[in-house]
Amino acid sequence: MLTNIEHIGIAIKEMHASNALYTALLGVPPYKSEGVESENVITSFFKVNQTKIELLQATDDNSAIAKFIEKEGEGIHHIAFETNDLQAELERLTKEGFEVLKGFPKPGADNKMVAFLHPRNTNGVLIELCMEIQH
Repeated sequence: MLTNIEHIGIAIKEMHASNALYTALLGVPPYKSEGVESENVITSFFKVNQTKIELLQATDDNSAIAKFIEKEGEGIHHIAFETNDLQAELERLTKEGFEVLKGFPKPGADNKMVAFLHPRNTNGVLIELCMEIQH
């Protein structure tokens, strides 16, 4: 079961300028920045109450974020929903006819396991499913 919107991912070209912009907009600095080597991105997270914004900057011209920006420009890249059982949710959604992108689930940013649903099944919106990694 999906429990809530976990974050909104925004593809950006330049982290320093975008961090400054979102700090001014939201009134808070990012609480976390990290690289995700498997996706060739660096991320920066903001949180206002329960709402999280993830900025994503490509570290490689062949990354999904670089290709997205080249095609669409900067902007909303994905909406992430949280779940307590990622595998069960993926099985449920697959039975409902949604297509999980290949190579997922895998570790993502902010201590999460992640998987993505193909946007052709979700009205053109890339949907991320995420679950906190238990230690």
